[in-house]
Amino acid sequence: MTDAPELLAVGETMAMVAPLDGAPLDEAREFRMEAGGAESNVAAHVAALGHRAAWFSRLGDDPLGDRILRQLASRGVDVSRVERDAAHPTGLYVKNPGRGVHYYRAGSAAAQLAAADAAAVDLDGVRILHVSGITAAISATASAFLDALVDAAHAAGVTVSFDVNHRAALWPVETASRRLAELAARADLVFVGRDEAETLWGTATADEIRELLPGPAELVVKDGDVGATLFDADGVRFVPALRVEVLEAVGAGDAFAGGYLAARLEGASADERLRTGHVRAALVLQTTDDTIEEIR
Repeated sequence: MTDAPELLAVGETMAMVAPLDGAPLDEAREFRMEAGGAESNVAAHVAALGHRAAWFSRLGDDPLGDRILRQLASRGVDVSRVERDAAHPTGLYVKNPGRGVHYYRAGSAAAQLAAADAAAVDLDGVRILHVSGITAAISATASAFLDALVDAAHAAGVTVSFDVNHRAALWPVETASRRLAELAARADLVFVGRDEAETLWGTATADEIRELLPGPAELVVKDGDVGATLFDADGVRFVPALRVEVLEAVGAGDAFAGGYLAARLEGASADERLRTGHVRAALVLQTTDDTIEEIR
């Protein structure tokens, strides 16, 4: 199918609310609201780089869901596969600058996804399925959905891209450690931060992470402002990160994955894939927005 998405990203997107001026929540007077989701962020970066990208999840049949769909579509993401749920709401999270994030996602529409729903996800013509560990953390049924979807992708010959994306607030580290290692082992391509791998598995270096995860054909270990290391059949490649003034780090990992995957779709070399990831991450690091309209 020539009009099929080259990349399909699957995972919860919520409405993100943040003070415009960076003031604490109890003092701020003006706010912005954006679509906030790791997987849809990746799809938006892939689309911004000229590739067909789609996003699948479930949203509430509510104004927040309408807003998310409109914003993602404006970023070039195909949202035609997204399901709406009249019985459960769209998730919400609120940034409290300097004091963390408040999540209101319990019972969200996306958390209701279950194993049986994977059969309805159209993988025809898709080259890469991109998912993350967040889906496994939001509910037991969503975790089962993720397993079934990965099974379906493998059966269809679709490359499975998995970003570990550990969210400490969602589950105990002992549970996350075991489950995320299982999911990473089943993927063809894995993105993981060196620091989150150390938290999850006690691995201090990229080489130790590769020893723990020998299965994925491609393993990308991101090490913040140091650089990123790729392990694949051709060996090991390291490309240093770009030096930029960091305004906010949120979203940089998604940007890196989006750049890397877009370059991969183009058949780029290992060094170029890593370099493109760094370029996208650097653009996001220099803005306080999670959105990418200004850096398309």
